[in-house]
Amino acid sequence: MAIAAASPAPATAAHASVAEIVARFLVARGVDRIYGLQGGHIQPIWDWLHRLGVRIVDVRDEGAAVHMAHAHAQLAGGVGIAMATAGPGVTNCVTAMTNAHLERVPVLLIGGCPPRPQDDLGPLQGIDHAAILAPVTRASRTLRVAEQIARDLDKAWAMAEGDGGPPGPVYLEIPTDVLRETVHPALVLDEHLRATRRPPLQPDAGEVARAAGLLRQAKRPLVVTGRGARASAGAAAALQALLDASGAVYLDTQESRGLVDPAHASVVGAVRARAMQEADLVLVVGRKLDYQMAYGSPAVFRQARFVRIADHADELRDNRRGEVELLADPALALQALARELGRPSAALDAAWTAALRAEHVKRAAKHAEAVATAPAGRDGHLHPNRIFAALRRVLRPDAITIADGGDLLSFARMGLETRCYLDAGAFGCLGVGTPYAVAAALLYPGRQVVAITGDGAFGINAMEIDSAKRHGAKAVFIVSNNAAWNIERLDQEMNYGGRVVGTTLAWSDYAAMARAFGLHAERVTDPARLEGAIRDALANAPALIDVVTTQDALSSDAGKGLGWVPDRQALTAWDEAEQARRT
Repeated sequence: MAIAAASPAPATAAHASVAEIVARFLVARGVDRIYGLQGGHIQPIWDWLHRLGVRIVDVRDEGAAVHMAHAHAQLAGGVGIAMATAGPGVTNCVTAMTNAHLERVPVLLIGGCPPRPQDDLGPLQGIDHAAILAPVTRASRTLRVAEQIARDLDKAWAMAEGDGGPPGPVYLEIPTDVLRETVHPALVLDEHLRATRRPPLQPDAGEVARAAGLLRQAKRPLVVTGRGARASAGAAAALQALLDASGAVYLDTQESRGLVDPAHASVVGAVRARAMQEADLVLVVGRKLDYQMAYGSPAVFRQARFVRIADHADELRDNRRGEVELLADPALALQALARELGRPSAALDAAWTAALRAEHVKRAAKHAEAVATAPAGRDGHLHPNRIFAALRRVLRPDAITIADGGDLLSFARMGLETRCYLDAGAFGCLGVGTPYAVAAALLYPGRQVVAITGDGAFGINAMEIDSAKRHGAKAVFIVSNNAAWNIERLDQEMNYGGRVVGTTLAWSDYAAMARAFGLHAERVTDPARLEGAIRDALANAPALIDVVTTQDALSSDAGKGLGWVPDRQALTAWDEAEQARRT
């Protein structure tokens, strides 16, 4: 859903400063807010943005600003904008920019740098930011020529959106003396300011026919989607049409959650391992075959051929090549495939698809019951699943949820039912929950926004609850407080002789912290109070609920060996299969 943008201010006939050109460019591109932390090196742009009516969401750490811009881009579409001053301001953003890079999210970070006359003299906060950020961005540049600024911004914007490659973050910095230079209006071309529409890549009809032929031959087809599918306009309807036309079973991933209604007959997420092992054809749509997909290895996908669809090479050709590789907009390719197929083939093993669906429904119902009745640990503290059981009774269908943490993320993936969902992603970037929720709540003030975070992850960006309060972001932050980095603590207990070192935290009172910043807050130790506490928090947001949870709960990720870090695959069972493949 696009957000209404501020109206571009009329162009001035007088010479404009570079800072003004930057601000007017952003307004012309529909930017109505930026996230950042002010400093002298970026103040000229900051001031012009304010003068042009752009909302400035100032934060407590620059990395959090990039996380907010990241969430903004994912939830609202378009490019998210962050700003950071020179030196530590920019370097504080490296982790968040890396996260956006691996998640392929369009973010533009505008940083500051010292004036050109001070180059190489040892200036205040002078460091080669562009070189630091180059490995984790689509582009990373210092813009030194005043009259080229609009052109350079236009190029950077196109690269962030995915022109000529995958979408992703871009870093730009402009020396402060350049920001103060003026440019003749004749040198600022309208074509560089106005937004341009990038036409979607059309699928090749011949390749569509080949892909359809493979799907018709398949007995046990499986469709898997990723971020590229979610980012494609109209993909949800096109994907459902393809599933109906093919009879394939379907697995979403963290990247594509919400594209298909969980009630659709194709959804078999609770039997993911069996679907991957038994499928004879896997259609991968806008998804890298990374560690979360076992790298597409024949050790896990034992019988499968692949067909791949993506609008850029990064999601088309990694690890496993497709028998057909459709370089096209995912929604358009899925629509074309559905039309070509028409209806499921006689070759389809309907008994297999029905069995997977039936087992999925059975397991999902069993898990829902287990979540609601999960017993306390030996220490008497709540099982984290009780949080998700309470949320199921409270959240509306359009709620936005964010899961953040190591161990907690495993419980959240299974416990949360909302279709609008963000989490720590393939990078495992702990600390995103609070800033993501702030951005989401500011974008959609009429929707419930809830971040569920482990206490360790919460501590990384905990100060952003202050940003939530100051900016009126009506998010609810639920902290699962088990006083530990628990997946690592369990790994130490199980695999290192019980020597627990550096993985426990204090039983801190996060509710007291939140009250100090003016938030509504409550500490919960009784599961009977959880639902009421969540309802009260939503009614009085921004709010924080500190839920004291047990260290004894074993997550599926911990049980599958994720903390152990096996040699060849992320999970122990996959790693054992990989080792067996070599014997």
